[in-house]
Amino acid sequence: MTVLFQFLESLNNFLWGYLAFVLIMVLGGYFSFRSRFFQIRRFGAVWKTFFRFLLKKEKKSQYGIHPLKAFFAAIGGCIGIGNVVGICTAIQIGVPGALFWTWVGGLAGMLIQYAEVYLGMRYRIKNKEKSYDGGPMYFLPIAYKMRWIAPVIAVLLCIYGVEIFMFNVIADSMSVNWDLPTEWVVLFLLIATVGVALGGINRVGEVCSAIIPLFIVLYLGMGIYVIVLHFADIPYIIWSVLQGAFTAQAAQGGFAGSTIMLTISMGLSRGAYSGDIGIGYNAVIHAESSTKRFERQASLTIIGIFIDTFVICTLSLFIVLATGYWNMEADPSLMVQRGLSLYFPYMHLFMPFFLFLLGYTTLLAYFVVGVKCAKFLNPKWGPILYYTYAIISLPLFAFVESAQAFLIMSLSGALLLLFNLFGMFLLRKEVKFGLDESIPK
Repeated sequence: MTVLFQFLESLNNFLWGYLAFVLIMVLGGYFSFRSRFFQIRRFGAVWKTFFRFLLKKEKKSQYGIHPLKAFFAAIGGCIGIGNVVGICTAIQIGVPGALFWTWVGGLAGMLIQYAEVYLGMRYRIKNKEKSYDGGPMYFLPIAYKMRWIAPVIAVLLCIYGVEIFMFNVIADSMSVNWDLPTEWVVLFLLIATVGVALGGINRVGEVCSAIIPLFIVLYLGMGIYVIVLHFADIPYIIWSVLQGAFTAQAAQGGFAGSTIMLTISMGLSRGAYSGDIGIGYNAVIHAESSTKRFERQASLTIIGIFIDTFVICTLSLFIVLATGYWNMEADPSLMVQRGLSLYFPYMHLFMPFFLFLLGYTTLLAYFVVGVKCAKFLNPKWGPILYYTYAIISLPLFAFVESAQAFLIMSLSGALLLLFNLFGMFLLRKEVKFGLDESIPK
């Protein structure tokens, strides 16, 4: 078993370190130049679209759900524990310069997710539940001109849909910090996840639209407070990030050093993982939107990546850089907690609740995508087998090392990214960038 996981870890490192981040840069760069940097040039217009959806009175649509419900369901999966815990490994291994490449990956990822959602909506189909089915299972067979690609992607999304890593982290954090029996915590999380997910993307969107704003307000408040107290250090932090992005530096204790390529790889790969760039689940969720204006719905993903990468991830790394815990704390899961504990009491009690808010929305978003993919494979038996797999694997991986659970998720994510990005490249000319007012409602 140890040999197997060592092999899988080597494969995972190769896929993320040598293939995935190159594809992100190439495809993201292509879309950026072709659209004349739409993600920057039309950033204000994208926010206007968001508030237009927000302020407009919701009308009952014959097919699909409200565009913002789809948006919050998708961003619920995007913003997760990776934004607070996983992203810290980027600077732990790749030193502060990795943050710069996380930003670069975020800019590229904005248009990759845009293209993913646009194609998902363009090739979506109506279903019996008065909604839509879409995603890579529908547009990749057209890209590759191969039917077998659809079930392969659906199986990978089913595996990715059962988020064993975050389930493991939440269960461990709650049981250890709150001194609760692990078995009861696991049972509670399992019931809470499966119960809400049965309501589909509409219900998940309602839950995420309530939890995500709460998390953002709390985390922004604490993070900004820490940064204000270290305001005099901000110029030095920014300089160290920019300098480290193009200079080989010594990494923290336990590492021989960090090359420029390692810094780039860690920044891009961890940013891609935290933002779920190119995974495909965004296309599945956004495809259920009731709007027929594909560009408008796809543009909302730019806001999602902005919040995920340029707000939450950046804030997390600024906290650990400002407080110095990036090279003092060996465990990345404790870096932000240690930094915040310098200024806020009882963080060992509050952080598990925080991680629960983050991880729970991700568990829900991924789970409902997995259900839809299981239905795609077999409408009758697919969901039954998927729920069985989830009920067995979630508790099982709650009692193993979190690194092993993370490896399964990361590896399946890397494979999905490779399939999706190659497919989007083949369909690159079909993606339109803009906020076309002429498209019918």
